[in-house]
Amino acid sequence: MRKILIFTDWFLPGTKSGGPVRSYANLIAHFEGEYEFKVITRDTDYCSTEPYPGIACNHWNRWSTNTEVYYISQDQLNRETLKKLIDETDYDVVYINGIYSWKFSVLPLLLLKNCPVRIIVAARGMLNPQAFSVKKTKKKVFLAFAKMLKLYRNVTFHATNEDEQRYIREITGQGQPVIVAPNLPRKVQVQTPNSRTKKANELKLVSVARISKEKGTLHALHALSKVQTGEVTLDLYGPVYDQAYWEECLSVVKGLPSRVKVNYKGSIDGEKVPDVLQDYHFFIMPSEGENFGHAILEALSCGCPVIISDMTPWKGLIDKNLGWDIPLNDPDGFVRAIETAAKMEQAVYQEWSSAASEYARIFCENPEVIAENRRLFDLS
Repeated sequence: MRKILIFTDWFLPGTKSGGPVRSYANLIAHFEGEYEFKVITRDTDYCSTEPYPGIACNHWNRWSTNTEVYYISQDQLNRETLKKLIDETDYDVVYINGIYSWKFSVLPLLLLKNCPVRIIVAARGMLNPQAFSVKKTKKKVFLAFAKMLKLYRNVTFHATNEDEQRYIREITGQGQPVIVAPNLPRKVQVQTPNSRTKKANELKLVSVARISKEKGTLHALHALSKVQTGEVTLDLYGPVYDQAYWEECLSVVKGLPSRVKVNYKGSIDGEKVPDVLQDYHFFIMPSEGENFGHAILEALSCGCPVIISDMTPWKGLIDKNLGWDIPLNDPDGFVRAIETAAKMEQAVYQEWSSAASEYARIFCENPEVIAENRRLFDLS
């Protein structure tokens, strides 16, 4: 059985870092019968200093039948530990998460520079244009050095769509090997969603994402401040990534009209997300960019249509009664979408909810998505 060695800053039981943890959990769930997985990661969750309960730090932990996880403590997270693990672990393919992490992307690539095995780097949208809205200069300098050092000379990149493939090659070179494979959905049976009661002029919105500029929390709040119709509630789930940004959000919340309520619910265990989504009418996330968007797909699978930006792979939603994908430079478009959703009566909303869950079911059962991911580990 082929052995896959994964390097990632965060893994289960962590949930606060969002999409990448879910991506690897889903990948392992789909392919554990075909491959053995060994995951090297931190022993703490994102923005946390406390080790996960119930794990053995600095040892291999049996996660499931064909998966082991090595949780490295902060005091042992160094070049020597990583080199020892690379030298002593048996693997056929190395799969590295992300671009800019020194300990879990750059350093492993340097240590593996002359290794003859296949090396995959999942870009995770980090080379997409919108990703450079944060720390642009530092990222540009790093990529210049990476090119000079030929860091990606023997690497195959994983892109989740053709746009990302193009962005990767624009930065690393047109000859860079890139495999396009959409992220895999959660391996669960998509069920018929609970029938929600939807009254006209009443709307329950939910956002499951970290509170950050990239996820567009402020865009959503500014849109709510201009809504002129209906009783609207927005519940926010996710860690606060930037305290100063959160203060801006709270300032907008304080000025919202009385018909609009916003509640911060804190972080949520990833396994509980599908159950939580069943309680809401629409999912909202005006993100500045997603290379996949697991939360979007999970919302759809729960029969929860979405109000998102057009900076994700999920396009043309209005034509399928799945929601709206709106340009960020059209803030009034978000206002109109919220007001239209609020005005929906039960019969129309039920059509949209059913369309969302059926669309997700078809996507999740698509065998081509599985085959495209299998190509990542095909050594032929």
